[in-house]
Amino acid sequence: MALTSASPKVEPTTAGVPLYRVVKRSLLRAIESHRYPAGGPLPSEAELAFAFGVSIGTLRHAVDELVAEHILVRRQGSGTYVAMHNVERFLFQFFHVERCDGLRESPKVELVAFERVRVDEEPAQALGLKPGEPAIQIDNRLLLQGRAVIHDRLTLPALLFKGLTEKRFRDRTSTIYHLYQTEFGITVTRAHERARAVGADRTAARIMGWAQGTPVMQLRRIALTFGDKPVEYRVSTVNTTQHEYVRLLSRPT
Repeated sequence: MALTSASPKVEPTTAGVPLYRVVKRSLLRAIESHRYPAGGPLPSEAELAFAFGVSIGTLRHAVDELVAEHILVRRQGSGTYVAMHNVERFLFQFFHVERCDGLRESPKVELVAFERVRVDEEPAQALGLKPGEPAIQIDNRLLLQGRAVIHDRLTLPALLFKGLTEKRFRDRTSTIYHLYQTEFGITVTRAHERARAVGADRTAARIMGWAQGTPVMQLRRIALTFGDKPVEYRVSTVNTTQHEYVRLLSRPT
């Protein structure tokens, strides 16, 4: 079957790989290359199935997985769209701190510092960089119910975020991941986190107004884009006096 220039490229079938996964990979390639831009619609299932030369059921299985992974979103009566980062997605997929009574809300983010630095060993390793390579380091203070609860330190590879300035970061209209997606073409698809209990260090204590050594939870997150490429390293220091880290784990299928 001949494909038009606007059709996604179909990857060759690999022995032992289910056909729907081949279709899924091809759709991911098309989304990553911005053939289908963030916020935009996909062609209909019938059109995509015809382009790939597969059944509607096979195409739908691939789309179902991408919806479950928050890459695509279905809108009743409208179709399937490439998911945009927004506040709702941030709260559902990437923000898991809530008050002990279950109250969850979007934090108020205050920019504390924006610097161009030479990356240290730990973030360099997380981002696949060499120590000393150029990076952008951002410190944010996050408030919940009017209280300073979280200190975030973000490290970004400077080469991926050319043109990012303090003003551009401060003046963003939505979430940080929305800024990455809409202005730099970088979509955070998932993140890898590690958590441990520590005492608040001098930097966190100064920024947050805590006593140095205050018991806190520290989250180290590597944000990943397509192909599991790291794009952001974030260290979050959370005061758990009145707040908890809560994740809903899906049952195995």
